[in-house]
Amino acid sequence: MPTVRETHIQNRFPVQPNHANSNGTLHGGNLMKWLDEVGGMAAMRFAGETCVTARVDSLSFERPVQIGDTALVEAYVYDAGRTSVHVALRAWRENPRTGETEKTTESSFTFVAIDDDGTPIPVPELGVETDEGEQLRERALAADYRS
Repeated sequence: MPTVRETHIQNRFPVQPNHANSNGTLHGGNLMKWLDEVGGMAAMRFAGETCVTARVDSLSFERPVQIGDTALVEAYVYDAGRTSVHVALRAWRENPRTGETEKTTESSFTFVAIDDDGTPIPVPELGVETDEGEQLRERALAADYRS
Protein backbone atom coordinates (compact mmCIF):
# COMPACT_ATOMS: atom_id res chain seq x y z
CA MET A 1 0.00 0.00 0.00
CA PRO A 2 1.69 3.25 -1.15
CA THR A 3 1.79 6.06 1.41
CA VAL A 4 1.24 9.81 1.16
CA ARG A 5 4.94 10.41 1.87
CA GLU A 6 6.03 8.01 -0.89
CA THR A 7 4.08 10.03 -3.46
CA HIS A 8 5.56 13.39 -2.42
CA ILE A 9 7.50 15.02 -5.28
CA GLN A 10 9.11 18.44 -5.65
CA ASN A 11 10.51 19.79 -8.89
CA ARG A 12 12.00 23.13 -9.96
CA PHE A 13 11.60 24.99 -13.23
CA PRO A 14 13.66 28.08 -14.17
CA VAL A 15 11.33 30.82 -15.40
CA GLN A 16 12.68 32.10 -18.72
CA PRO A 17 11.41 34.93 -20.97
CA ASN A 18 9.71 32.38 -23.26
CA HIS A 19 7.54 31.34 -20.27
CA ALA A 20 6.26 34.90 -19.72
CA ASN A 21 2.91 36.50 -20.51
CA SER A 22 2.36 40.07 -21.73
CA ASN A 23 2.75 41.26 -18.14
CA GLY A 24 6.31 39.92 -18.03
CA THR A 25 5.50 37.23 -15.45
CA LEU A 26 5.11 33.46 -15.69
CA HIS A 27 2.19 32.59 -17.96
CA GLY A 28 -0.50 30.73 -16.01
CA GLY A 29 -0.69 28.10 -18.75
CA ASN A 30 2.98 27.23 -18.29
CA LEU A 31 2.51 26.85 -14.54
CA MET A 32 -0.57 24.68 -15.12
CA LYS A 33 1.50 22.46 -17.42
CA TRP A 34 4.16 22.07 -14.74
CA LEU A 35 1.53 21.34 -12.07
CA ASP A 36 0.01 18.71 -14.37
CA GLU A 37 3.39 17.07 -15.06
CA VAL A 38 4.49 16.89 -11.42
CA GLY A 39 0.99 15.88 -10.29
CA GLY A 40 0.97 13.12 -12.89
CA MET A 41 4.31 11.84 -11.60
CA ALA A 42 2.92 11.66 -8.04
CA ALA A 43 -0.22 9.88 -9.29
CA MET A 44 1.81 7.33 -11.28
CA ARG A 45 4.16 6.73 -8.34
CA PHE A 46 1.08 5.93 -6.25
CA ALA A 47 -0.84 3.84 -8.79
CA GLY A 48 2.11 2.08 -10.39
CA GLU A 49 0.29 2.66 -13.68
CA THR A 50 -0.06 5.35 -16.33
CA CYS A 51 -2.32 8.12 -15.04
CA VAL A 52 -4.08 10.77 -17.10
CA THR A 53 -5.57 14.07 -16.02
CA ALA A 54 -9.32 13.82 -15.51
CA ARG A 55 -10.06 17.11 -13.78
CA VAL A 56 -8.58 20.26 -12.37
CA ASP A 57 -10.48 20.43 -9.08
CA SER A 58 -9.33 23.93 -8.16
CA LEU A 59 -6.60 26.35 -9.07
CA SER A 60 -5.77 29.59 -7.27
CA PHE A 61 -3.11 31.97 -8.53
CA GLU A 62 -2.19 34.04 -5.46
CA ARG A 63 0.77 36.03 -6.78
CA PRO A 64 2.96 36.18 -9.89
CA VAL A 65 6.26 34.47 -10.56
CA GLN A 66 8.88 36.73 -12.14
CA ILE A 67 11.26 35.97 -14.99
CA GLY A 68 14.50 34.84 -13.36
CA ASP A 69 12.71 33.19 -10.43
CA THR A 70 12.51 29.44 -10.06
CA ALA A 71 9.06 27.87 -9.90
CA LEU A 72 9.09 25.21 -7.17
CA VAL A 73 6.23 22.73 -7.60
CA GLU A 74 5.15 20.23 -4.91
CA ALA A 75 2.69 17.36 -5.41
CA TYR A 76 1.44 14.43 -3.37
CA VAL A 77 -1.50 12.03 -3.38
CA TYR A 78 -3.93 12.80 -0.57
CA ASP A 79 -6.89 10.59 -1.48
CA ALA A 80 -7.92 7.85 -3.91
CA GLY A 81 -11.09 6.37 -5.27
CA ARG A 82 -11.57 3.14 -7.19
CA THR A 83 -9.66 4.29 -10.31
CA SER A 84 -9.04 7.95 -9.42
CA VAL A 85 -6.10 9.60 -7.70
CA HIS A 86 -6.45 13.01 -6.00
CA VAL A 87 -3.25 15.05 -5.96
CA ALA A 88 -2.63 18.20 -3.92
CA LEU A 89 -0.36 20.74 -5.61
CA ARG A 90 1.37 23.90 -4.46
CA ALA A 91 3.85 26.19 -6.16
CA TRP A 92 6.27 28.80 -4.87
CA ARG A 93 8.44 31.39 -6.47
CA GLU A 94 11.98 30.82 -5.35
CA ASN A 95 14.89 33.23 -5.57
CA PRO A 96 17.63 31.07 -7.13
CA ARG A 97 20.38 33.08 -5.41
CA THR A 98 19.04 33.02 -1.86
CA GLY A 99 16.57 30.10 -1.79
CA GLU A 100 13.92 32.42 -0.33
CA THR A 101 10.41 31.24 -1.27
CA GLU A 102 6.90 32.67 -1.39
CA LYS A 103 3.80 30.55 -2.10
CA THR A 104 2.12 31.54 -5.37
CA THR A 105 -0.37 28.82 -6.25
CA GLU A 106 -2.50 26.09 -4.69
CA SER A 107 -4.39 23.44 -6.61
CA SER A 108 -5.74 19.91 -6.79
CA PHE A 109 -5.97 17.66 -9.84
CA THR A 110 -7.72 14.32 -10.26
CA PHE A 111 -5.99 11.66 -12.34
CA VAL A 112 -7.31 8.30 -13.52
CA ALA A 113 -5.15 5.19 -13.80
CA ILE A 114 -5.44 3.48 -17.19
CA ASP A 115 -4.22 0.28 -18.83
CA ASP A 116 -2.53 -0.01 -22.22
CA ASP A 117 -5.91 0.25 -23.96
CA GLY A 118 -6.85 3.45 -22.11
CA THR A 119 -9.41 1.72 -19.92
CA PRO A 120 -9.60 2.90 -16.27
CA ILE A 121 -8.14 0.39 -13.82
CA PRO A 122 -8.25 0.12 -10.02
CA VAL A 123 -5.68 1.87 -7.85
CA PRO A 124 -4.38 0.71 -4.46
CA GLU A 125 -5.49 2.05 -1.09
CA LEU A 126 -3.59 5.06 0.21
CA GLY A 127 -1.66 4.52 3.40
CA VAL A 128 -0.72 7.16 5.97
CA GLU A 129 2.15 5.87 8.11
CA THR A 130 3.87 8.99 9.47
CA ASP A 131 2.83 12.15 11.28
CA GLU A 132 4.12 14.18 8.34
CA GLY A 133 2.02 12.15 5.91
CA GLU A 134 -1.06 12.61 8.08
CA GLN A 135 -0.45 16.38 8.27
CA LEU A 136 -0.11 16.61 4.47
CA ARG A 137 -3.30 14.60 3.95
CA GLU A 138 -5.27 16.59 6.54
CA ARG A 139 -4.12 19.90 5.00
CA ALA A 140 -5.35 18.82 1.55
CA LEU A 141 -8.65 17.43 2.84
CA ALA A 142 -9.29 20.60 4.86
CA ALA A 143 -8.84 22.69 1.71
CA ASP A 144 -11.78 20.75 0.20
CA TYR A 145 -10.43 21.10 -3.35
CA ARG A 146 -13.09 18.88 -4.91
CA SER A 147 -16.14 20.95 -3.99
